[in-house]
Amino acid sequence: MERVNLGRILIGKPLETKELPHQAISKPIGLAVFASDALSSSAYATQEMLIILAMAGGSAAVLGISIPLAIAIALLLAIVTISYRQTIHAYPNGGGAYIVARDNLGELPAQIAGAALLTDYILTVAVSVSAGVEQITSGFQGLLPYRVEICVGVIILMTLVNLRGVKESGRIFAVPTYFFLTVMFLTLGIGFVRYFTGSLNAVEGVEPIHYQALEGLTLFLILRAFSSGCAALTGIEAISNGITAFKEPRSKNAAVTLVWMSSILITLFLGITFLAHQIQAQPSEVETIISQLGRSVFGNSSVLWYLVLAGTALILLMAANTSYADFPRLAALHAGDGFLPRQLTYRGSRLVFSWGIMILAIASIALVIVSGAVTTNLIPLYAVGVFLGFTISQTGMVVRLRKISKLKPGQRIESLETVLEYDPGWRLKMLVSGLGAFCTCVVMLIFAVTKFTSGAWFVVLLIPSLVFVFFRIHYHYKDVAHYLSLRGARPELDKRLVRTLILVDDVHAETARMVNFAKSLDHPWQAVHIGVHPEKAEVVHNKWRERIGEGEFVIIPSPYRLLAEPIKEYIEHIQREEEGCFVHVIMGHLVMDTFWEQALHQNSAFIFNLALGRMERVVVTSVPYQIRRKHGSEERALEVEEPTDAFAPAEELA
Repeated sequence: MERVNLGRILIGKPLETKELPHQAISKPIGLAVFASDALSSSAYATQEMLIILAMAGGSAAVLGISIPLAIAIALLLAIVTISYRQTIHAYPNGGGAYIVARDNLGELPAQIAGAALLTDYILTVAVSVSAGVEQITSGFQGLLPYRVEICVGVIILMTLVNLRGVKESGRIFAVPTYFFLTVMFLTLGIGFVRYFTGSLNAVEGVEPIHYQALEGLTLFLILRAFSSGCAALTGIEAISNGITAFKEPRSKNAAVTLVWMSSILITLFLGITFLAHQIQAQPSEVETIISQLGRSVFGNSSVLWYLVLAGTALILLMAANTSYADFPRLAALHAGDGFLPRQLTYRGSRLVFSWGIMILAIASIALVIVSGAVTTNLIPLYAVGVFLGFTISQTGMVVRLRKISKLKPGQRIESLETVLEYDPGWRLKMLVSGLGAFCTCVVMLIFAVTKFTSGAWFVVLLIPSLVFVFFRIHYHYKDVAHYLSLRGARPELDKRLVRTLILVDDVHAETARMVNFAKSLDHPWQAVHIGVHPEKAEVVHNKWRERIGEGEFVIIPSPYRLLAEPIKEYIEHIQREEEGCFVHVIMGHLVMDTFWEQALHQNSAFIFNLALGRMERVVVTSVPYQIRRKHGSEERALEVEEPTDAFAPAEELA
């Protein structure tokens, strides 16, 4: 019977490397892949503002402050969009804030920006999925006790879809993104018609949040509300990080998609905030602002209300896809520069950075569990890194434009990441980027101060810690490169003596294969048995004389039942006798057809590689012996006289 390949079913058949250019995406698909995070923030940004304002009382006058705050946030969003549009054209190979900072500000700011963005992408998954599940539980409140489990299930599902590839995941997630846009524009359109005709009524039956003590409407409280509403800006940087995913011309397509995204986001955010005020929406622990707006516009039992909830839940859940598109790419850039493990640069069978996707999934699941899948608990962690990345990116663009200002017309300088060419409009562009850097820095500081005790302290400490880890990894790779370098040195290439040791625990078919292998190398060899059990050592020695009948058989006593230490001491003894020689250690390793069968046997190859690999001029070879099934029955190749789990020579040594 042909074996079912579960991985092939879940992820799909492998793609050849030459297929990579064909995985590029169009602008409509790019909007679904990279804009879902930003667009989804319109579903909770208004709510987060109202939650803070409600601390000063739930009066219409107090909650009405959300409208001027929303206008200010929309202006800031427009400034940041214009600045990032410049970044897209300046750095067509993507990378966003990380590449801009590395090219213009140096390694330390680049690593700070990278740490902020990587943290932000993990939080994006946790926040988006938690907010999406909140929309579901608003309509089906019986599911409220299971929201953590639902969140974890959604993250696992999204991980599997993204492991199938960017293009395929984009097509799948385009449907919910455009469904959300359809139902939200329908809701806003009908809502404004009812507002202008005087038929838009206040929402009823809302259980507002009850605060133990109200606060005064102070400037500090207003700044807190403003910073919470600035969650609407999250995700703006995603397109600049993922330019390489777009079809050619990449920069133009990415820039157009960015403008589409920001225009839609501003329209949704302002419309939702305005109508929420008109229906006297109240922040609630059991019903979202979007749900209240849908009930007021369509009615409590309307199918359209459920469609609003479904569309909002879907876009919030799909918003996590932005992180799945950008986190692995950014992590691969860091790893390529030697600041994260090199494994993050490897593409999987579907041409995606599989290691980055898996790390993102594990970290976001941990956050969801710790936070209890409550969006408000995660928002304070969310925006500090976002606005730190904004600030560094736009500051880097200011520095770049200053370099351009010093060029003469027609002068052109090419660097590793970009091309510097005189631009007569550099003053206006510098003004936009400088204003954006100033505004986002102010918002970041407001967020850090106002949300510090609510959880922002964690990110304030986490980002420097990550930067420290990045540089430790970087220095390690530099040290290794230094030790491996042959520059300016002539290596010794003389032939040396090789002594081969075969680790033997028992004598069977696998032992014979190792002897064949050792003899084929044409080096002096001997069999070695660790005498943990003296009575067994003599039995094995007799089997060796009877069944192998050649070669030296050495028993190394181990009265304290130690395993690796005796062989290490024996190797050191050989190296003292034959100065400068190599010692080649051969050991067996059983290979089973299935994972669960493999788990039933001790697998010591890895352990002995660790123990002996630190020794100078010691080479360890694991000789696999495959146990296969034929016609429904096991093909038994290892003949043992009694049941034992120590089939391969080194199995018991584990």
